Amino acid sequence: MNVDFSVPLQELEYYLLILIRVGSFVGVAPFFSTNNTPRPLKIWFSAILAFLLYEVITPHVYAQYTTLLDYAVCVLKEMLTGLLIGFSASVATRVTAFAGQLVDNNIGFSMAAQMDPVTQQNTTVTGYIYQYAFMLIFIVSGMYRYLLEAFVESFTLIPVNAARFNLELLYGSFMQLITGYISLGFRIALPVFSVILILNGLLGVMAKVSPQMNMFSVGIQIKALVGLVVLWATIGLLPKACDLIYDNMRRSIVSVIQAMGGGV
Repeated sequence: MNVDFSVPLQELEYYLLILIRVGSFVGVAPFFSTNNTPRPLKIWFSAILAFLLYEVITPHVYAQYTTLLDYAVCVLKEMLTGLLIGFSASVATRVTAFAGQLVDNNIGFSMAAQMDPVTQQNTTVTGYIYQYAFMLIFIVSGMYRYLLEAFVESFTLIPVNAARFNLELLYGSFMQLITGYISLGFRIALPVFSVILILNGLLGVMAKVSPQMNMFSVGIQIKALVGLVVLWATIGLLPKACDLIYDNMRRSIVSVIQAMGGGV
């Protein structure tokens, strides 16, 4: 009994375009792109997800091209589409490291920064705490399912080879993304920042009242102690901070898809 495994070239090229977008998204999206995830697992996950999307997406809208260069342009467009969607979600989660750096700059832990093997970036102590706490909540709350659903929906809103990169809208989307990134970072670090600001004022008054006291050495220890107490007291606010990050992530993904021609 002979089994025919032949596949039409047009169908194979269509599947490869889907795989390019999926692989680009998995390569930069939060949770999926972490360095401690084995690369073979990422490749197999991308290939299986692309195959499922190939079976689900109907009808197949084939890319129109006549030369190899035209097909290369299609590949580049799908790669950019996956990268932009994944990057818009990734930036929203990287705000945790930024917030942790702000906290550590105020309480004196910024000199304890070290290389994070997951992100390959220098991260401070509080940045580690925030980053892994948010990632744990990210997994437990099932936010990764929303990411996959939003990405799968992008094939309906932006069919294969149908992305139209509106540079003006993309520029506005990423400016909004950066603005939200900075705003969220300050909002997460606001409790520690406010308390340390008041403490600095009190230490300044004490330095004027009793100049013989070395406020520099005393202030370092007080700031560290007060900062740790505030971090412990506000640990229950992390789920609400996660909600802010998730809302910002949703808005970022929607704005990027709109900028690429998706009628959301």
